Amino acid sequence: MNKVFTFISLVFITTFFACNTSKTNYKQQIDNEIQEGNFTIAKQMIDSVIETLSSDEKAEFEFVKDSLHRVELDFLRTKEEIVDWIVTNRGFTPSDSLLNEWEKSNVLEYRIIDGEKRYFRNAAPNIFRVDASARELSNIPAPKSDTPRDSLLINAFNQKTATDIKGKYLLPKKKMKVHYTLSVNTDAVADGETVKVWLPFPRKDIERQPDVLLTSTSQPDYMLSEDKTQHTSVYMEQVAQKGKPTLFEIEYEFSSQGEWFDLSEIEVKPYDKNSDLFKTYTAERKPHIQFSENLKKITDSITQNAQTPVENLQAVYRYIAANYPWASALEYSTITNIPEYVIEKHKGDCGQVALLLITMLRYKGIPARWQSGWMTHPEEVNLHDWTEVYFEGTGWIPSDVSFGRGGAIPIKPSREFFMSGIDSYRLYVNSDYSGKFYPYKKFPRSETVDFQRGEVESEHWNLYFDKWNYKMKVTYIDEDSDK
Repeated sequence: MNKVFTFISLVFITTFFACNTSKTNYKQQIDNEIQEGNFTIAKQMIDSVIETLSSDEKAEFEFVKDSLHRVELDFLRTKEEIVDWIVTNRGFTPSDSLLNEWEKSNVLEYRIIDGEKRYFRNAAPNIFRVDASARELSNIPAPKSDTPRDSLLINAFNQKTATDIKGKYLLPKKKMKVHYTLSVNTDAVADGETVKVWLPFPRKDIERQPDVLLTSTSQPDYMLSEDKTQHTSVYMEQVAQKGKPTLFEIEYEFSSQGEWFDLSEIEVKPYDKNSDLFKTYTAERKPHIQFSENLKKITDSITQNAQTPVENLQAVYRYIAANYPWASALEYSTITNIPEYVIEKHKGDCGQVALLLITMLRYKGIPARWQSGWMTHPEEVNLHDWTEVYFEGTGWIPSDVSFGRGGAIPIKPSREFFMSGIDSYRLYVNSDYSGKFYPYKKFPRSETVDFQRGEVESEHWNLYFDKWNYKMKVTYIDEDSDK
């Protein structure tokens, strides 16, 4: 079958390029093949013409081909593997009709690639994260989400202190030390070729993150972005050696101070709609912040009784937290429009629901923006994204809709602490999404939206996540208070 497929592909490509010389036509034809799941045909079409293109067009098609590889890495599970995971981890064998039902309802995510049905790499555990009826088929608790243990927040909330800003309270500060390692796979880059990396580093322009100090780097020569760009990084280079991994390390210290805004106390003034801040942070920003008819309809419905900016935030936040459960996510670079994806698939990880919150609030004329980095809670160190919302007269307040999902917490705002608050276990790296790097990154990013794991490229092309590994070790300098 593979030989026949390859022969048909080559005949198709030869005929196509003999009859269609328009660049627009062949771009559309390649896109059509991708939409149909014919990845091999699309790759062969690209390979047959790539050397005849200009440098810009060549880079464009190289990224298209690279994107297909990214999708293939995300969708690599077979039906047998999905069933085996459920049998092993949930204790029952799903019927074909049940699998089909999950597929139709978007609970079980898959793609048809080269004629084969291939499932998302974490599709099986996601079933039991997002579908309550599926969880009822097993007495085993749902797979883990991204929410840390609540006891840390309870203790901190009970020690909060008031500030000069009405309704704003500070939580106890936590100081941390980080050792970050990025290792490029052995022979992923040719011997003698330069490997370039951007490692995540804490921002200094955020009040909630004081005391930032870079203490060591594996390379004596490095460049610190110093918050010149939306993504804060330490840049280093190293020459690859045959038979050895290429290792980069940094160490730094920082403090994190959580805060909470009591929404019943703050006074929201009318927005200055002529200000640059208002215009920037209430605007659409394609591809991920778009006021589609679908999104507008949903947002208008859930905010129909909201009269103030605070009431709009409450309505949108509560709707997202209640209706879109956390699930392991596709790589963002493979998703065309993230908020629409969340709505369609009825699920979303932290960054996906953060973008949905931002888009809905902006549509309602409430300034909102992206913020991200890591959650650095003891025993729960991981990538994490959240949002900031602007209220005139108060300023920017943090809002983490992903942590808003879950059971009640025995504090005054309960779980809705995260509607207008953030804890003291955060590493702030990004002040926006899809920004620029310092120094300039020549080739396409592995993560086109966020920046938390790092970015790597050689002299010839970007190195995707399957070519390197990363590790963060966090030490709590005031560790006794965290026990």
